[in-house]
Amino acid sequence: MIIIPAVDLKNGKCVQLVQGEPGTEQVIIDNPDEVAMNWIQKGAKRLHVVDLDGALGSGENLNIVKKIIEKSQVPVQMGGGIRTLDDAKKLLDAGITTVIIGTMAIKNPEYIEQLSEEYGSERICVSLDSKDNKVVTHGWTEFTDKSPLEYAKIFEEKGAGSILFTNVDVEGLLKGIDLKPVKELLSNLSIPIIYSGGITSLDDLKVLYDLGTDYVVIGSALYKGVINFEDTIQFQK
Repeated sequence: MIIIPAVDLKNGKCVQLVQGEPGTEQVIIDNPDEVAMNWIQKGAKRLHVVDLDGALGSGENLNIVKKIIEKSQVPVQMGGGIRTLDDAKKLLDAGITTVIIGTMAIKNPEYIEQLSEEYGSERICVSLDSKDNKVVTHGWTEFTDKSPLEYAKIFEEKGAGSILFTNVDVEGLLKGIDLKPVKELLSNLSIPIIYSGGITSLDDLKVLYDLGTDYVVIGSALYKGVINFEDTIQFQK
């Protein structure tokens, strides 16, 4: 399992929101590129960057993303505001290791197939954000009629190299995780699963590790000092 620190960008800063809601910033840090490099110095093998402004349709932080790519010596996966094929290609061509596509994938599943064929499936990840076991889009504001597992099977067939599963029900609350949807995905898919949402303790990480989870993204727990990144290294493999 690889532990991936989250670097969420909003208004040129690194932030952590509660339940993805604008205005709930509990952590605000200047110089996100330095924040990213700090995680690498602590032993991070990969970075998870989210452009919240892009996701919410209020702007973008591409200049900061390029700084992170230039400085980083580890793979960088990124999502947020990827609405068109050109958006995805621009990030891939700029050096992002893996693009994370959410709303666009739901609206245009064929785009996943096109990008996987052009850039390689390992560089294409589909983000499935779940509320009440239904996938939500447009920054968690619109519900679909399918579960994460139903969509995950579709995108595996379309050539996605991995699935990022975020459980919005527990995201940012620091109250622990809900294992049922993770188990469903791990037992029914052959491509890697990246888990995100609600991780609060090393015990949460151990459970995910024992389940065979491939990657885990941690945000709030790291930034609020609930978990020390150095302590997560024991679960890296």
